[in-house]
Amino acid sequence: MTGDTDDIIALRAALAAAEARAQVAELRASTAEIRATDAEARAASAEAQIAHLKHLIARMRQDRFGASSERGRRLLAQLELELEELETTLAEDAPENAADPAVRATAPRSNRGRQPLRADLPRERVVIPAPTQCPCCGSDRLSKLGESVTETLEVMPRQFKVIQTVREKYTCRDCESITQPPAPFHPIARGRAGPWLLSTILCDKFLQHLPLNRQSGAFAREGIDLDTSTLADWVGACTATLAPLTTLIRAHVLAAQRLHADDTTVPVLAKGRTVTGRLWNYVRDDGPFGGPAPPAVWFRYSRDRKGEHPTDHLTGWTGIVQSDAYAGYNTLAKPGRQPAPVVSAGCWAHGRRGLFKIAERDKAPLAIEAVGRIDAIFQAERTINGTPPEHRLAVRQTDIAPLVDDLFDWMRECCRRMSTKNPVAHAMNYFLRRADTFTRFLTDGRICLSNNAAERALRGIALGRKAWLFAGSDRGGERAAAMYSLIVTARLNDVDPHAWLADVLARINDIPNPRLHELLPWHWKAHQQVHNTIAA
Repeated sequence: MTGDTDDIIALRAALAAAEARAQVAELRASTAEIRATDAEARAASAEAQIAHLKHLIARMRQDRFGASSERGRRLLAQLELELEELETTLAEDAPENAADPAVRATAPRSNRGRQPLRADLPRERVVIPAPTQCPCCGSDRLSKLGESVTETLEVMPRQFKVIQTVREKYTCRDCESITQPPAPFHPIARGRAGPWLLSTILCDKFLQHLPLNRQSGAFAREGIDLDTSTLADWVGACTATLAPLTTLIRAHVLAAQRLHADDTTVPVLAKGRTVTGRLWNYVRDDGPFGGPAPPAVWFRYSRDRKGEHPTDHLTGWTGIVQSDAYAGYNTLAKPGRQPAPVVSAGCWAHGRRGLFKIAERDKAPLAIEAVGRIDAIFQAERTINGTPPEHRLAVRQTDIAPLVDDLFDWMRECCRRMSTKNPVAHAMNYFLRRADTFTRFLTDGRICLSNNAAERALRGIALGRKAWLFAGSDRGGERAAAMYSLIVTARLNDVDPHAWLADVLARINDIPNPRLHELLPWHWKAHQQVHNTIAA
């Protein structure tokens, strides 16, 4: 009887232990489910915020006619930084990255559609050894059914190499003369830098905005001793080598009948302090009226912003200048200018900016209505972008001119009822005082509604100021203007500046002057496309 009692007690204890284990397992499962649910809730909230931020950023980027002031650019940069932080936090808190295995086991699969990796990238095949015996029965009679391939994108450290160019000497046994192939041209006379290295240095400095001292430090970390003075010598030599192409770009730009013009500040070091220099740009962009000429931009540097500089830059040129209301361009339009006065056209995006700021900040009803009326003009203009001048002019006369006339009549009526010190009246008077330049696009199909082409060409310089802080001298400003002319023109033509500069530096000394135009970005791009087609 005692033995039966002991068995019953043991069974009850085992049952209680089993029930306890079941309760613990159930509690753990419940805890894991709660954690997974919380993680899913946090992820859903973060994804909603990310979607909202992406929508805002996309809208700001697509709003070509919105505010492009420093405040607007700072806001866009802040939104992008916030988006970056949210996406990083979401990845860090994802269930699949949790420390608890139970949470990882319940992690839902991500539905984010990943694009396949480029097919032209080199592949390295790493095969995991397959088992030699069946893990189920131990048999060694295994037959391959197929394979699963997982692709991982990896990057290799930058590699350097030394190219040895060997020129063999031969002597003639009959006449004892010595023969040797001529020495090849180098991008830099007696220099040790190859064209790809030079192109890398130029693009890092003027495209990625990395000063030469930082580049020198990066090379040192990779075991290459290139001090800042050496890099500076190479940049100066490349600028001189590429000067003929800068001249050709200038000639191409000044052959246009219409130009966009703008300028931006450049801090310049001068006797222990900095002064505010200027980089001017003149953009040729015939695309809005269907012109066949490729786009290009020519930069110039000056120590100050005197009106004499645009006059000097455009000496001997006549045509249409699209710009903001800077008074320095007025001299170009004066009667008696030779060969003829230029025609000034206003920038509606620049004029809209003042009203938009008031509408955004003060919610002023008149400013909001003015912005809406101007946006209607822009919307009508978008429908004729890229069409021939004749078609643009016809549509403007029938559809857009009435909108412009109503806007100016309404602005005049509003200003009569407001004090001249009212900010809205001041912003409206920006249009009314320059009505002739703002309405000029209604009489010429080549004129654009805005000067955004010139402003876009200056964006890289505005970003670069935060990295290189100032130009070292006036010569440095002139050098920057020359290099920006080349690099920004390449980008306007959808040409990779790195590859283009490397090829140009490798070949420019071998090409006679009459054929230098073949190296311009648009000709180079066409040549590369033909070459790639033949190779394929």
